[in-house]
Amino acid sequence: MNNKHLFTILAFRNMKRLLRDYLVYVLTLMLVTALMYAFNSLIFQDDLKAAIGTDDGWMAFLLVLAMGFIVWILAWLVRYMMRFIMEKRSGEFGIYLLLGMKNQMIFKLYQRENAFLGIAAFIPGLFCGILLRELLLAVLYGMLQIDYRLRIRFHGGTFLVTTLCYAGCFCLAMWHCRRKFRKMNICSLINARRQNEEISERHQKAKQLLFPISVLFLLSLRRMITGLDNMGKITLFLICLVLAIYLFYMGLSAWIVCYIRKKGAAIYRGQNLFLLRQFASKLSAMQFTMGTLTALFTLALMGTTIALMLNAYQTTALVEKAPFDVQLYNADIHKDFSREFALIEREVPIAKSHAYHIYTDGNDQVNVWMYTHLETWGAMFLKEDGNPDLEKIRQEQIAYCAYDTYMRLSDYNALRLMLGYEAVSLGEGQYAVHLKRRLHREAQNIGEGLEILDASETKALQLAGIYDEPFSQDGHNGGDYLIIVPDAVAARMKPYYSELVVKLKGVAPMGLSKKLEALSVEEKETWQSEYDVLYSACGGSDNFFNCAVANLVRDNALSAAKYMLVSMMLPMVYVGLVFVCVAVTVLSVQQLSDSAKYRFRYDVLWKLGLNAAQVDRVIFRQLFAYYLCPVILAIVISSMVLSVSRIFVSITGLSAPYGVFFLYGTGLFLGVYLVYFTLTYVGFRRNVSGRLYTFSII
Repeated sequence: MNNKHLFTILAFRNMKRLLRDYLVYVLTLMLVTALMYAFNSLIFQDDLKAAIGTDDGWMAFLLVLAMGFIVWILAWLVRYMMRFIMEKRSGEFGIYLLLGMKNQMIFKLYQRENAFLGIAAFIPGLFCGILLRELLLAVLYGMLQIDYRLRIRFHGGTFLVTTLCYAGCFCLAMWHCRRKFRKMNICSLINARRQNEEISERHQKAKQLLFPISVLFLLSLRRMITGLDNMGKITLFLICLVLAIYLFYMGLSAWIVCYIRKKGAAIYRGQNLFLLRQFASKLSAMQFTMGTLTALFTLALMGTTIALMLNAYQTTALVEKAPFDVQLYNADIHKDFSREFALIEREVPIAKSHAYHIYTDGNDQVNVWMYTHLETWGAMFLKEDGNPDLEKIRQEQIAYCAYDTYMRLSDYNALRLMLGYEAVSLGEGQYAVHLKRRLHREAQNIGEGLEILDASETKALQLAGIYDEPFSQDGHNGGDYLIIVPDAVAARMKPYYSELVVKLKGVAPMGLSKKLEALSVEEKETWQSEYDVLYSACGGSDNFFNCAVANLVRDNALSAAKYMLVSMMLPMVYVGLVFVCVAVTVLSVQQLSDSAKYRFRYDVLWKLGLNAAQVDRVIFRQLFAYYLCPVILAIVISSMVLSVSRIFVSITGLSAPYGVFFLYGTGLFLGVYLVYFTLTYVGFRRNVSGRLYTFSII
């Protein structure tokens, strides 16, 4: 057997040892590989685009952007672990040099070991990714309400992209390690471990001031988050946030050291002195790493919270945007919709339809009330003295039609029955208001500011009630609001525009809305109206998503909107999950690799009189504090997203409390965290306490 084969055997043997010692790291590589393959496959998912009826690359663009973050963090993990393993094996590499091996030869051995380790994680991760891809597609198609059949298959393009990203991370890490191998010598390698354990405790009194300063810094940043309205402010905010995190760990480590030096009362309770000293030494040695991990946890929590908010919106509020199967708008008040009706009937059977008009009395008193009373507008349309700025309202018209929008009671009840709502009755001299549900609380007093006259225009009507069921109020049945009046009152008003609603017997085919739009364009070539631009100004005050399209086909519109929202949700979940796994992996590997060093320290505790149960409690408390520190800080910082959640719930009308998304996101995060913590605790306890329990048996 030649030297080359012996070299390969040695590398393979070392790889098996690394596989055993750094199992958590290998499992994370497998998980990241599976996630990369599953999510990268969506970039090539042409069937999904065809099912949705869109040709845009929105999802592919966001996934590629997310993949950039994943590759960056994976490269950081691989580089960190390679450097970490190098430092832990410094004594071994020093012996290799003593035996006559050259630096380049040792580097090739280390390179081959990591190549074997990477392949050992990549191959099973790839098979898991193929299965995960089918699960992900099933969930994705289910969210979009599209039928999907599970079919396990291999995709060459996805495999190529995943392999290049994965191999690229290892190549970059090895390139960085190569420079360190060139500079190493026997003396530095043998002394490396002792140098790594040395902790500088100079200037601790000055450094401990960084702890309260960082806390104040973080509190001030919480107030800034709602004012981030441009990229410059966002960039400055992120820089200050990262700086505050690093200062926090520098200050916390110094504060604990100073507390021990002052002989605070807590250090004499139980094993607190041992635990505090362990914790302070670890923070001092890992300040930058702990800061980086906290930043990753923070980004993961924020991303998951926002993804849950989007998911809640697309499953509840978005569905309420389009309650009718098909709804068509036309500015021509003489429109009969016969051609559109025939087109729809050719595509899908029709169960029921109703054509009607939206009316106006030529006034804008309701518009003025909405502009001056809703939280959305604040004081935008108010003068300094608190009175409505009528000139500005009539010039801008950013949400509502030029005039107030009314509907006949008979048309209103016909539409309510079509949607399965109870009919509404109005007594003589009464009217009703139909609002979007999110505006009901703000507009409870709308009747106090309106004066709507009866059919003879001599007496004011009285408000009979306010209704807020989903009613297509993004421009079709008014924007945000609709005034319901008796038919006799509507008879004195002028028809504003024409509407047609259709209830289908089946699901609308993809592309129906485009066919209706093409028909509308064809008609506009032969007919023009003074109200041609009317619809674009009547969409309402929704800032997040507005379903303001003239030819609204529910199934087509919701599929496209859900596709857009899912395109934003998936990358956030993808990046968040990888960030959490990578960060917790670093925490776990740090503790498990130090278990041999801690074994001696816990052996001393055993000899001092602690029994097995007490040693286990000390181990648990040590790991718990170590794991809890970055988590608590990340949760506190990421709770800034609660301000965003509150605004999101306000502008979208979600019924859920705004804090529930952060709680759910934190719960998912802690679930993954708990798995890694349990694995670390079991491994650490076995490595540290195994010999102690043997002593007890003897």
